Amino acid sequence: MKCPFCGHTENKVIDSRLSKDGAIIRRRRECNDCGRRFTTYERIEEILPQVVKSDERREPFERQKILRALRLVSEKRPVPESTLEDLVDDLEKQLQETGEKEVESSVIAEEILIRLSELDDIAYVRYAARYRGHQDLEAFAEEFKHFLDAKKSEGAAS
Repeated sequence: MKCPFCGHTENKVIDSRLSKDGAIIRRRRECNDCGRRFTTYERIEEILPQVVKSDERREPFERQKILRALRLVSEKRPVPESTLEDLVDDLEKQLQETGEKEVESSVIAEEILIRLSELDDIAYVRYAARYRGHQDLEAFAEEFKHFLDAKKSEGAAS
């Protein structure tokens, strides 16, 4: 592991801890050259399906890309970073469990929308506006109306 401060590759692990679910190991390291400490995270490399875009291009599933999008739509909202990371963790787990080699990007977007609808209404609307690609305000208004109707029926059922 390369030291982020001096670039030296020799270091020692001074502490290791498992995450609460045991999926990630956090390691504190100390550089043998400059003596500074830094943290690394180790996780299992999981095989995720290729994402098939709307124009038929294929690209690898990128966790960070989805996290960036979620951070953007939940900006200035009371949604903790850890909740966004948990959302992506759940999505990754679901994709792995399918065993599929490819998944449509629209399927991923719909799964994110389902989770956002339970998490934060504004983040849901922002994501829907951006990723469903409404052609005009009328189509977006219709989507929003369906969302509100679903929320009302959920509230009545409780």
